[in-house]
Amino acid sequence: MLVIRLQRIGKKKQPTYRFVISEKARDTQAKSLELLGEYNPTTKEKILNLKEDRIKYWISQGAQPSATVSNLLLKAGVITGEKKGSVTISKKRKGKLDAKKAAAEEKKQAKAEAAKAAAEAKAAAEAEAEAAAQAPAAEEATAESPSEEIAEKKETAPDAETPAA
Repeated sequence: MLVIRLQRIGKKKQPTYRFVISEKARDTQAKSLELLGEYNPTTKEKILNLKEDRIKYWISQGAQPSATVSNLLLKAGVITGEKKGSVTISKKRKGKLDAKKAAAEEKKQAKAEAAKAAAEAKAAAEAEAEAAAQAPAAEEATAESPSEEIAEKKETAPDAETPAA
């Protein structure tokens, strides 16, 4: 089976790549059938030079692009379709990511509960403040009532003393 893939060239820590077509079983550094373009990801503006007509020809002949090449060709507009996952994640790493995601979800729920509790506390404090504001008015109203009762008792008290005398 033929595959379109990247062949690394360039200096140490300054990679550039060639788009090549070769047999899938062959080494990436082995002789390829044809050079289809270049890709330099290290420059500020990533350079992508492609021979679009030759790429389309090889795809029509049954060549399959690798995941990374497919994503680059999609970005350049040479082919259409959906992006492919070009990175594989090990089971160990996936477990760690799931654990991290679960911890973040728990933290989010705890934060939501804390916000809800704070809102309830604020509502309770406002209710207490309203009750405290209404309480002095009620106390003033009740305070007038006992003084009136005392005045009435004083008025009635001399009447009660007069018959006894």
